Amino acid sequence: QVQLVESGGGLVQAGNSLRLSCAASGRTLSTYRMGWFRQAPGKERELVAVIRSSGGSTYYVDSVKGRFTISRDNAKNTVYLQMNSLKPEDTGVYYCAARIDYGPIDLIIYDYWGQGTQVTVSS
Repeated sequence: QVQLVESGGGLVQAGNSLRLSCAASGRTLSTYRMGWFRQAPGKERELVAVIRSSGGSTYYVDSVKGRFTISRDNAKNTVYLQMNSLKPEDTGVYYCAARIDYGPIDLIIYDYWGQGTQVTVSS
């Protein structure tokens, strides 16, 4: 089992930045693909960013390309999502998730989930 705990969410003005963290326990994350999802009120959850176990390959949804960066520190068992130039449409609950690293990078089926952290961007 992998336990994931997100942190770093909050209320920010548009144009500002936030850095989300996802700390894992139970197992080392080094063999897992890690993803960040978000869910806005009244909308379906969407995949935002992915990083493969080696850290050598990443994926971003088009709406965040050039603004968000996913990274991982396997020694700290932690994954990050640096979010710059935030927009009101980035508002939502952000979830960290883990899965075994195989298959297309944009797969949305994940095995382990955190409880989520709220990000609110005001205009």
